Amino acid sequence: MYDFIRGNIERISPTHVVLENNGVGYLMSISIYTYEKIKSAKQAMLFTEQVFKIENQSPVATLLFGFAEPNEREMFQWLTSVSGVGNNTAILMLSSLDPEALSSAILNGNVGLLKSIKGIGEKTAQRIVLELRDRLGGKARKGATLLPQGMSDYTAEALAALTTLGYNRAAAEKALNKVTENGKLQLSVEELIKNSLKIL
Repeated sequence: MYDFIRGNIERISPTHVVLENNGVGYLMSISIYTYEKIKSAKQAMLFTEQVFKIENQSPVATLLFGFAEPNEREMFQWLTSVSGVGNNTAILMLSSLDPEALSSAILNGNVGLLKSIKGIGEKTAQRIVLELRDRLGGKARKGATLLPQGMSDYTAEALAALTTLGYNRAAAEKALNKVTENGKLQLSVEELIKNSLKIL
């Protein structure tokens, strides 16, 4: 199981990317949201979701989905947990609305916005709101909201590591903001974590 893959971008289109790492090319399905984030880059780090394609109750293939930010992957996981929403539908939704806009639409019960997405009918939009509104709302109340839009991949990875270590998410974000506010955006994940720990 891969959490993320970092590598050279060998091929990219609005729907797929091939990342080369140590001589292996990883083909991943992506959303237009991710495509826009990495289309001009030579290298990228994508957070991944591995899905097994099942036929006749047996796995016949492994599908890999890549996301520019952890919050996009999280929204993909939320969406695919809804009955009737498959992997491709979730990617289509993330290509139409960014993770924050989707989260807001669900929390506000904006069925009209959801069904404006190609392939999403009124019943599916209502089901998404019904099944996810309370769950997303519960995460927000606990402070586990989606990552701020625009956060770099390295910073997002450092934030995930700090919260895994048990640090309060808000405090970790504040520390990372202090570390990066003086133009230290080129720090590695390890350096970001070490500098943040000096503040926490």
